[in-house]
Amino acid sequence: MTGSAGFIGSHLTDRLLEQGDRVLGIDSFDSYYGRRQKLSNLSEAFAHPRFTLVRGDLKTLRWGRHLSRGTRVYHLAAQPGVRGSWGENFHRYVENNILATQSVFETVAAAGWRNRIVYASSSSIYGEQPAGAMPEAARPNPISPYGMTKLAGEHLARAYAEAYQLPIVSARFFTVYGPRQRPDMAFHRFFGAAMARRPIEVFGTGRQLRDFTYVSDIVDGVVRAAESNTAEPVLNLGRGSPVRLSEAVRGIAEVTGRKLKIVRRALPAGDPSATWADTRLARREIGYRPRVRLPEGLGRQWEWQKRLRGGSSP
Repeated sequence: MTGSAGFIGSHLTDRLLEQGDRVLGIDSFDSYYGRRQKLSNLSEAFAHPRFTLVRGDLKTLRWGRHLSRGTRVYHLAAQPGVRGSWGENFHRYVENNILATQSVFETVAAAGWRNRIVYASSSSIYGEQPAGAMPEAARPNPISPYGMTKLAGEHLARAYAEAYQLPIVSARFFTVYGPRQRPDMAFHRFFGAAMARRPIEVFGTGRQLRDFTYVSDIVDGVVRAAESNTAEPVLNLGRGSPVRLSEAVRGIAEVTGRKLKIVRRALPAGDPSATWADTRLARREIGYRPRVRLPEGLGRQWEWQKRLRGGSSP
């Protein structure tokens, strides 16, 4: 698994270990956010004899020797963040989202085992769409450099699937939240501000629709996609019931029990007005059923961030 020390990757690592799998985790520990949190994300995995962590750059790391018949490959490593993808840092998105992804597919193709691969894509490939739920068949319309690089990864997946008969499915993640969330992500920032009794900075009017999806539901969908025989090249993984950002902020106020002062900021370039997953295909193909509702998920993330701030192991 690539990106095993990250937010979603570490949860997937724990899930696979719990179900008895042997996991080779690969992570570059990129400086996008702190190494300390990433190591903490793997605190449970490190205690497992079936877990091995390799640190390295996917573009140069030789890990193909670990592949064998039946090995499943989860490619979650990426350069995240819509806002950071503009300007001089774009080269990092090209390197970590396109070149590294090509290297993963090339390594699996060279091994000759036709291993099942799940590629972590993003709802950012949709960009602005007509009102309503976004089906996989919708025409991609990324409005950020980040979204463009994730879509490029999907195109690479299709090319390698056709040329080498690799069973690859691209899972489009929708606005994931929960414990271990990256510090730059909205809910992490909101909870941190509430804890410190600082104003919450909200981009835009707050009327943006977001299909907030709890991390365990995403992980369940990824595992189901890897273990299935679906021939679908792309699957949406989201809650399928979007809410206004302002409603989510009210939920955070209820969970924390604190009155929140909101400071409005201009909506940055690349932020769509809505994300909304049409999950019918994933339900039919892999039995995907998201279970965690927003109030419950917010409560879990709040408890994790309180432990994180208190200095105990999250």
